[in-house]
Amino acid sequence: MKSIYVTLLLFSFLVIGCTKDKKQNTELTKPSSSVKYAKGFDIITSDNYKKLIITSPYQNSKKTFEYFITTKKNKDAPLINELVVPVREIVVTSTTHIPMIELLEEEHTIVGFPFSNYISSKKTRKRIDDGLITEIGKETSLNTEIILNLDPDLVVGYSITNLDKSLTVIQKSGVNVIYNGDWLEETPLGRAEWIKFFGVLFNKEKEANRIFNEIETNYLEAKKIAKKIENNPTILSGAIMNKGIWNLPAGGSFVAQFLKDANINYIWSHTKGKGSLSLSIESVFDKAADADFWIAPGYFYSKEQMIAYHKIYKEFNAFKKDEIYSAALKKGKTGGIIYYELAPTRPDLVLKDIIKIIDRNLLPDYKMTFFEKMK
Repeated sequence: MKSIYVTLLLFSFLVIGCTKDKKQNTELTKPSSSVKYAKGFDIITSDNYKKLIITSPYQNSKKTFEYFITTKKNKDAPLINELVVPVREIVVTSTTHIPMIELLEEEHTIVGFPFSNYISSKKTRKRIDDGLITEIGKETSLNTEIILNLDPDLVVGYSITNLDKSLTVIQKSGVNVIYNGDWLEETPLGRAEWIKFFGVLFNKEKEANRIFNEIETNYLEAKKIAKKIENNPTILSGAIMNKGIWNLPAGGSFVAQFLKDANINYIWSHTKGKGSLSLSIESVFDKAADADFWIAPGYFYSKEQMIAYHKIYKEFNAFKKDEIYSAALKKGKTGGIIYYELAPTRPDLVLKDIIKIIDRNLLPDYKMTFFEKMK
């Protein structure tokens, strides 16, 4: 009787142990995401697979694209939307892709780019000058014949409102195409996190995570420093673009988030919208004539040029006190504006620039990366 009791007791322990093991195995295979801030893509990993998911390929998109990531193509049973990594030859279509690829030390894989004069990076410009990167048309009109002749492993494209026709043709011809919607992100860190997207493509996820973590840490530290800014200075932004209409960042925009994190009073911070506002000159002047600082006044490169365009500019307090700062003054060798290329990847430097503009004493040893005082 005692032996039967011991046997039953032992059996119950084994059942419990098996149940625990089964539960642990279930937990191990539970898919996990490695994306923290970005809304437009996700990386899902489990014991059995890895997926790169693009949830916002273009504006107002209802499409979602999923790619199974593998390091070796399964010829016997290939997966639908299978993407073999690391990518050896790549075509990219936005200057914002360049810094992320360079940080991962994979610029040598770039074989094609549209209108390369926009590229400012010295490393990638040298490859262009050496004939290692081919012009593939314009960003809105890619030359499909050239791309097909290049026969890259992957084309990283982007589209504004729908699937790009030239990219669709390329994909139907057998070249892998994937959409990058980094420009749709609503926060600076969300946009910078797209380096993880490239980390997957080059099978360098650990490196991408490490780089992003450093950028995130720097950004959050700068945000803490910004809390020391006093007197709540007011900020004006934008300029008259055409037909007397002034364009400036909406309250929910990417740019407005920078100003919010810099702990300063952006006059239109409470407005709705994630893009830009189009306002009359009179309404802007009425609210911002006495603003302390003017950051990012369009594409103007001098105060003289501004007055030549419209005399009302000289009536603003920030104009009179020489407190206008532009990112359009710092350009690459062929005229590309460095801010548009590098800033999405390095929001920590943008935030530090803004802090430096507002209070020079908070970051005494820091030199501005993107912005410069307009003369």
